[in-house]
Amino acid sequence: MTAPWSSARVLVVGVGGLGCPATIALARAGVGTLGLADDDEVDVSNLHRQILFDDADVGRPKVPAAAARLREIAPSVELELHATRLLPSNAVELVARYDLVIEGSDNFATKFLAADACAIAGKPVVHAAAVRWHGTALAVGPRGGPCYRCLFEDVPLEDVPNCAEAGVVGPMVGVVGAAQADLALSALAGEDVFGELFTFDGTALASRRRRVARRRGCPLCGDVARIQDIEPRRYVEGVCQAS
Repeated sequence: MTAPWSSARVLVVGVGGLGCPATIALARAGVGTLGLADDDEVDVSNLHRQILFDDADVGRPKVPAAAARLREIAPSVELELHATRLLPSNAVELVARYDLVIEGSDNFATKFLAADACAIAGKPVVHAAAVRWHGTALAVGPRGGPCYRCLFEDVPLEDVPNCAEAGVVGPMVGVVGAAQADLALSALAGEDVFGELFTFDGTALASRRRRVARRRGCPLCGDVARIQDIEPRRYVEGVCQAS
């Protein structure tokens, strides 16, 4: 029996601690085409959580290294390689080429950029984040309602530690990446998962999955949506490495 996502095209933004397990799950599930977007290189500090890579990959660009491993895992999957970060100049055009986006970056600027670009292009996105022992995954429909900005509003003005600064537990990130892939596959199969938020507490081995509400004043998907295009000044942190 052919899987409902066998012809789907999925873009993975950030081939890191979240993107690696999510991508493996999607490839093994038989997603037709996977796009990989990242401009980082593999560092030895990545290896405990970025499970597409091993010692021999240290110093290599992540995208071709990940592609080589994915071809071993799932030879039939089609891969499209984008050796770039998600940028204000390319975000809408890039996400528009795919049916769904997996976002696993590690700073708010890229997360909000992905949220805005997907809403403008009318593409669903599954966001995920992880730091220390805690992680989240949120499925957002092609027109939001709710969206990432309903929960987090805007790029923080103050510095917020990312996983490289605060630390992250490798197995916990794997759990969140797997949940992210599950939400993505459910969406591709036509299930009503948009607005579902998965949270995981690694200290208690406890997870929760619940619906979140649309924020009426949200500038992206609220009653009077104000974000209609990508303005670089909105993303003051620039763009990021994968988590």
